[in-house]
Amino acid sequence: MARTMSVETMAIVKSTAPALQQHGLAITTRMYERLFVDPEIRALFNQAAQRSGEQPKRLADAILAFAKNVDKLDVLTSAIERIASRHVETHIKPAHYPAVANALLPAIKDVLGDAVDEQVLAAWGEAYWFLADVLIAREAALYANAA
Repeated sequence: MARTMSVETMAIVKSTAPALQQHGLAITTRMYERLFVDPEIRALFNQAAQRSGEQPKRLADAILAFAKNVDKLDVLTSAIERIASRHVETHIKPAHYPAVANALLPAIKDVLGDAVDEQVLAAWGEAYWFLADVLIAREAALYANAA
């Protein structure tokens, strides 16, 4: 069964949009630094897009769009479809999602410092896993269709 997000979580995530607008690229850059300590995960990513900054920027834009639209996810349907398709192309599996969570949430704290408390991190953790479940389900359907 898919996870849900509380109304409180949605409000907290939405309230972080201005910080993400300002610091999103620094957060995603830091997240990839944390994520790529695992060479197997690093190998799943286009390193040219990392070096150019294209991938961290795309992810920062996606996280900002999610924060702004967390209470109206239908706005994100086409973006979710693009991300899921790309994940299938690059062989992302459900087992990879915990590593991203374990890199993203500390990266938010690394960049924003004391401006982020445990309540905000918990809300982002809940929101991350909600969105991860959406992506994992869509990716499972795409993998099944390709088989």
